[in-house]
Amino acid sequence: MLTVKQKFRRIALVFIALFLLMYLFRILYGYTYKGVRGEETGGSDFLSGIVKQRKNYASEKIKSYTPPDAVVSNISGNQKYEKIANVRSKSSHFTDDEKLLHSTVKRFDAIVQYQQESGNKGNREVQLLIGVLPEKFDSFYHAVQAIGVIKSTSVTKTDMTNEYRKLNAKKVSLEKSLASLNELKTKEGKIEDFISLHNRIYEVETELQGLGVELGNFDSENEFCTVQFSIYEGAAERSIGMVTRLKVALEWTIKYYAVLVGSIFLAAAAAWILLKVLLLVNALIAKKE
Repeated sequence: MLTVKQKFRRIALVFIALFLLMYLFRILYGYTYKGVRGEETGGSDFLSGIVKQRKNYASEKIKSYTPPDAVVSNISGNQKYEKIANVRSKSSHFTDDEKLLHSTVKRFDAIVQYQQESGNKGNREVQLLIGVLPEKFDSFYHAVQAIGVIKSTSVTKTDMTNEYRKLNAKKVSLEKSLASLNELKTKEGKIEDFISLHNRIYEVETELQGLGVELGNFDSENEFCTVQFSIYEGAAERSIGMVTRLKVALEWTIKYYAVLVGSIFLAAAAAWILLKVLLLVNALIAKKE
């Protein structure tokens, strides 16, 4: 049979162990939890909007092959594709890194197609849309990752061969339509019909011009891959010291330990009151009987 002193000692040891367990848990949590950080740069919206306006395409040879059924002859040609890399970086030496970025662009014979600068000193940001020769794309992509502290990278390659063929087919169709419409101009008819015919010819010619611009992006002399590079200014990240971690963990433990112990005592008090009420009710029922 345990004495009151021994019971009290056991309860005290349980509460001390609980406190130490919570403290150790908070220290471990501080080392493992990285947190969820929001977007640290706003350049992505600008660059994604620009990419929709300015398209870069490249091509590469497709090796000839014979299908398994051997019904179709060997197939060969050029694959048209769109390749876009997205690199986002943070710099604590913004001026130097911006110069390094432009020198890297120059070194790889790349082209800055769009550029946007924003912010004051200490909070500056630059977003670039860079056209890179396909054969230098991989080297350039790895070179810019040495600028600042890289926060995110991605490369997306999309096959555009079917789209290119559809544009060419549409061009041929429009050219035939235009030839037929021009042929109608040589025939007799009402003035209203000629006005309508003229308007239709103008529409087809306008559509052909727009189509020519789209197909022009696929020309061999315009072949580029796209690199979206955004760099923003920020102080170098400092690691959290051991003393700070222990202090924060102790503050957290004291706060939530007090809440936990208070909840336990309140729950115990509520249970004791409920037990007393039940005993009183049972006693009253027993008297009536």
